[in-house]
Amino acid sequence: MIKIVKKPFIFLATVFVLVAASPAFTQKVRKETFESQGKKRTYYLLVPDAAAAEHPAPLLLLLHGSGRNGLSLMDKWRDLAAKEGIIVVAPDALSSQGWNAPLDGPDFLHELLSEVKSKYAVDSRRMYLFGHSGGATFALYMGLFESEYFAAVAIHAGALLPEDGPIVERASRKIPIHITVGTVDPFFPLAAVRATRDMLVKAGFAVELTEMKGHDHWYYDLAPKINAEAWTFLKEFKLADEPRYKQYSFNK
Repeated sequence: MIKIVKKPFIFLATVFVLVAASPAFTQKVRKETFESQGKKRTYYLLVPDAAAAEHPAPLLLLLHGSGRNGLSLMDKWRDLAAKEGIIVVAPDALSSQGWNAPLDGPDFLHELLSEVKSKYAVDSRRMYLFGHSGGATFALYMGLFESEYFAAVAIHAGALLPEDGPIVERASRKIPIHITVGTVDPFFPLAAVRATRDMLVKAGFAVELTEMKGHDHWYYDLAPKINAEAWTFLKEFKLADEPRYKQYSFNK
């Protein structure tokens, strides 16, 4: 079994007018539930007004940090998503302690995106992963397991373990990967993140690493900058064929 757990009213009228005019607030984030593998699962969803059968939208799957939920990332992506016309899906991990395989993926994520695709016009060749912290590491794993399903992966503050070489080698496609990390991150030291990059590059993956000088693990204040760079990377990639999903057996 593979288990990944990574380890913290007063409104001015003029402000209200500015907020109400913002594109992000013309589209509502919805809290949705569905059943997966016999369990009720929660996710947050943002669908651009322009998404239609004749104009399918790219999809971004967000994996939150340990101890948080999907809304914590959705809140930081909603402005950019509205501007760029992205369908954003942000599930909650089954346990607030962190993401876990196989309970949280790959099958759960595949079922979740199938649910979304059954209702909205998704460009299936442009489905992407973004994760922060524990969700970043899980996004790396899911991207490697499902390299022919997701077009590309971007993460903030995550890394693989030295013993993850077999997972890297198992990937059937060299999925593009973008990594952002602070140079003083106490949870994902720069050396460990560089080692992750080197492992992937050695295996033939195209990896971009952004090292933010003086930045620690805290994503939320710098989210607009981090997200903009991640999306600039992700949106350049599109699967050559329709996505192919693989099923895996996990030893329990």
